[in-house]
Amino acid sequence: MLKTIIKKEIQNNVYSFRFLVTFVLLLAVVAFTIFVLTNDYVKKVDEYSQRQAEIENYLKNYAHYNRVGSIISPSQPPVPFFMLIRGLSSDVNIGHFDNDPLPVMFPLLDLTFIVAILLSLVALLFSYDAVCGEKEDGTLKLMLSNSISRSTIVLGKIAGGTLTLLLPFLTSLLIGLLIILFNPRVSWKSADWGALGLIFLGSLLYFAFFYGLGIFISSRHQSGSASIMTSLFVWVLLVLVIPNLSPFAASFLSPSPSRIKIGREVSRLTDVERDQLGRKLMAERLQALTKKYPVLAENIPEAEAKERMAKDPAIREAYDARVREVQAAWDEANRIQNEKAGSLWGELDRKEAAQTRLAAVISMISPLSDFTYLATDLSSTGLQNERYFHQIAEDWARRFDEYGRIKISLLQKQDPTKDWWNTPVDMSDRPKFTYQEAPLGLRFKQTFADFVVLLVFNVLFFGAGYVSFIKYDVR
Repeated sequence: MLKTIIKKEIQNNVYSFRFLVTFVLLLAVVAFTIFVLTNDYVKKVDEYSQRQAEIENYLKNYAHYNRVGSIISPSQPPVPFFMLIRGLSSDVNIGHFDNDPLPVMFPLLDLTFIVAILLSLVALLFSYDAVCGEKEDGTLKLMLSNSISRSTIVLGKIAGGTLTLLLPFLTSLLIGLLIILFNPRVSWKSADWGALGLIFLGSLLYFAFFYGLGIFISSRHQSGSASIMTSLFVWVLLVLVIPNLSPFAASFLSPSPSRIKIGREVSRLTDVERDQLGRKLMAERLQALTKKYPVLAENIPEAEAKERMAKDPAIREAYDARVREVQAAWDEANRIQNEKAGSLWGELDRKEAAQTRLAAVISMISPLSDFTYLATDLSSTGLQNERYFHQIAEDWARRFDEYGRIKISLLQKQDPTKDWWNTPVDMSDRPKFTYQEAPLGLRFKQTFADFVVLLVFNVLFFGAGYVSFIKYDVR
């Protein structure tokens, strides 16, 4: 009898006007969105390649080790999933607001938005009268007169409704994927297809939950008009209110200092205060060194100093000692100030991390948050990828810093009179930053909890719908 109930539910939905509207709407929205995002992805790839070429050209002429930090800072290239899911990395630069405010005010749709907002609402619109509507039509009493268990009816309605929604969603998604595949500038790897399959599974759990929620609400009302009002209220609460209020609730329960305020203090510590300390330590060291090497007190032009160093090993030793003391003074100043700055950033990071974790926990009350975390993390556009990117960027920064120190040390041995830290040098042999997406297995492991939460939501509301339906008066 379960197959019969599922077939009946599918037929009722497919022959309805709302199914036709949903089908047409999804075909148009998904196809158009993926077409625009695919072109935007190609544009971003070209812009990224151009930026890298400009950086290399800049380094050929202006590669001062003390000046290139912001120029060669790691950046993430566009990932193939940008054609489906925009995620965190797609945030519009607010600096572009003056030129074109519309992308900031009205951000483009993506697959996450279509599933999380559109399909969840459609699922409730399909299911709000699944029980009370049949009661009003008199078909529910007839169905129960055939000795069909109420659990079979609830399960059949949820399964049939989910399969009904699957048809337009899958059709529109396949058309969107054809748009991607027919673009010669786009290539997907096996890990991308695997991630898409997992996102599709998460989508199925997501709108199955909302269909089950609609069954539960329908079985708590005697009329469709009352049921749809309750459904819309619950949808607004779960989809719009809870996810948007969770950061504010977390900031109230676990406050953290302003990042702008900390940034200003760090800038003062590592700029003005560091320079003052560096000059003080350098003066102290050079004063003691001048007593040992009186020649350093003489105001000798650079050219003459080089000649005298070449002729007299003692003078060479004095200038080598001067370079070491100056370097030691600034290293000490940098160490002291960086420790102060690091302490401020470390405390801020700890408080922000605690606040973010709390916000995530609060937001997971909403299935929209669970699905969004799942979809963005699997597509390498979410919070987990941001943490992964920072980790590999920090690894590269350590390697580049070590490379710079070794290179400058070698150059100073060749010419200790020159300030090599602020002199253009050849950096073509530097360690270059390369971004590789996290393995699919790791991404699935990170999103496993989101799958479990969505599954638990489905089970809970199936049980709630079943209990409500058992007590439902079909007369």
